[in-house]
Amino acid sequence: MLDYHDFWRLTVVDDNPTPKVGSDRLVSLAAGTMVDVGPEEFVAIAATAGWPAVGIWFDPATWTDRTAAHVRQVLDDTGTIALDIEPVILGPDGDIGDRLIDAAIDVGARHVLVASRLDDHQLVADRFGALCDRAATAGVSVVLEFLPIFGIRNLGDALGVVQAVARPNAGVLVDTLHLARSGGSPDDLARMPRGLLPYIQVADAPASLADGSFGGLVDEALHGRLLLGDGGLPLRDVLAAVPDVPLSFELRSRDLMANYPDPLDRARAVLANWHRFNDQDND
Repeated sequence: MLDYHDFWRLTVVDDNPTPKVGSDRLVSLAAGTMVDVGPEEFVAIAATAGWPAVGIWFDPATWTDRTAAHVRQVLDDTGTIALDIEPVILGPDGDIGDRLIDAAIDVGARHVLVASRLDDHQLVADRFGALCDRAATAGVSVVLEFLPIFGIRNLGDALGVVQAVARPNAGVLVDTLHLARSGGSPDDLARMPRGLLPYIQVADAPASLADGSFGGLVDEALHGRLLLGDGGLPLRDVLAAVPDVPLSFELRSRDLMANYPDPLDRARAVLANWHRFNDQDND
């Protein structure tokens, strides 16, 4: 693991920097794309690759005040936006939500990502609302992600909880993979109240999943995501349905890691893929 001075050297000495994206839509490299590096190094790598924004992964076993200070320093030194920090997973044995919200405040993250293993939507709403209240004091929003393998399984579940909570800093987090696998569509997004959708996570995948079992869904979400245009999801329709919201590129993929074992090369490859996909969309 590099120390902070190495992170800083990485961002300013690299001899082949990628220019930052010049587009009206903010794009961010999600933390899941770089599970093989720590949060400080991840921010430096993403900045060097040209990403204007990043997601931060919070590991409760290793995160300290020193981690937060170093992450914030790299963000400030490189001018990189912390779009979100994750994950809070609600469950019967409690969660790390309070710690993670404090970390979001420390590093200046805009959004805190929450998912839930709880099936009782009222329990989810009660805890989600409390997290929103804690985050509101610092101007941080809290988004509820749905996953077909969790208790909040689809867009309707997440929207119902968020609307019941009725906090001004509450939103829904849509991942294009989970939207497709839970039976959602771009039309569903187009009908959503826009203020409840502060950003979305983007990845491609086959139009249908051969193994739709619980294990198959888990494996795809953690290891099987594809670069934009390499699969069959209706990504252009999704982006057209939400034309203004930021995009977080969630590319957890064993193939991507195998093809780009160097994290900097991987970060550049994902950004270059977005440029090609976006350029084709604008042709």
